[in-house]
Amino acid sequence: MLCLFSGRGAAFTTGTFRNMSQKNNHRRYNPLLDEWVIVAGNRVSRPWQGAKTEPPSFTSSDATNSLAPGGQRHNGVVTPEYKTTFVFDNDFPTFTNFSTVGNGADKSEPEEDELFRSVEVRGVCRVICYHPDTKQCLATMSLDEVKHVVRIWVEQFRELKERYHWIQIFENRGAAVGCSNAHPHGQLWAGNFLPSLPSRKDKCQRDYFARHGRPLLGDYLQRELTGDDERIVVRNQYWTVLVPYWAFWPYETMLLPNRHVQRIDELDQDEQTALADILQRLLIKYDNIFKCPFPFSMGWLGAPTGPLVTDDNRCWYLHASFHPPLLRSGSHVLHSVGRRVQ
Repeated sequence: MLCLFSGRGAAFTTGTFRNMSQKNNHRRYNPLLDEWVIVAGNRVSRPWQGAKTEPPSFTSSDATNSLAPGGQRHNGVVTPEYKTTFVFDNDFPTFTNFSTVGNGADKSEPEEDELFRSVEVRGVCRVICYHPDTKQCLATMSLDEVKHVVRIWVEQFRELKERYHWIQIFENRGAAVGCSNAHPHGQLWAGNFLPSLPSRKDKCQRDYFARHGRPLLGDYLQRELTGDDERIVVRNQYWTVLVPYWAFWPYETMLLPNRHVQRIDELDQDEQTALADILQRLLIKYDNIFKCPFPFSMGWLGAPTGPLVTDDNRCWYLHASFHPPLLRSGSHVLHSVGRRVQ
């Protein structure tokens, strides 16, 4: 389903399919991942007898919240009485830090078998608490506070850029996408390898650049901006939010800079300020659709780093993807199930 927002997000419209009837089910090609997505507009009106979840509330708060100032975390550490954005190493990291590896006793031996392969991973995992107040979020914080979050993203990226192959800044908002704490926060992973999805995007963008001499997403953005605007959600001088032509999730969006930028640390001050503005405007629209805190998974993707930073990465175009799971209301969640059992 292809959805577009209107006004301040209080309503949405179903985008028309270019050169096709809305009821003419078809496939669309995703050039970023070299895969096809089925578009079935007729399924929007199908009867629903599936499970419903309780819509999330704007007022959730917990005095014992481990991420709030003064909260005690599961390892016994007390969170400082922070007044602004606060970053700390994740207490339950996905990666082992280089500095915590002993004299080989806790090293993971690689498996070289063709059918049973494994390699060691090293990296850091951090939590980025956006605000000390659990009731706040990026949509309700002041613009200066959101600008500070953007600045922290850039600073964290610069700090880790020389050491790690890939730095993933992301947010999982809401229980519907597996978030374990309602406090406004995101995360950062930095690892000594290039994950599978960025690897696919890397290959697709390099292949396109080899054929055309221009970045794939740069060409795509220009096509959307010079078209009929049916997939443009919101714009400002430096940024554009749109519904990708190949979107899978009903309210999926992509956030792109209007100029060719490869990594988030290349943004100048004006672009960082404008990013805070457009990010907040987008999230307000999301929350207004069903009048609830809209759940989503969001991640930033840009050119690889570490030893890969010296490669020719002109093919890369910085972007953030938002994948919200809601379907028809705040209580209808779309699960990506059968399509992945292949």
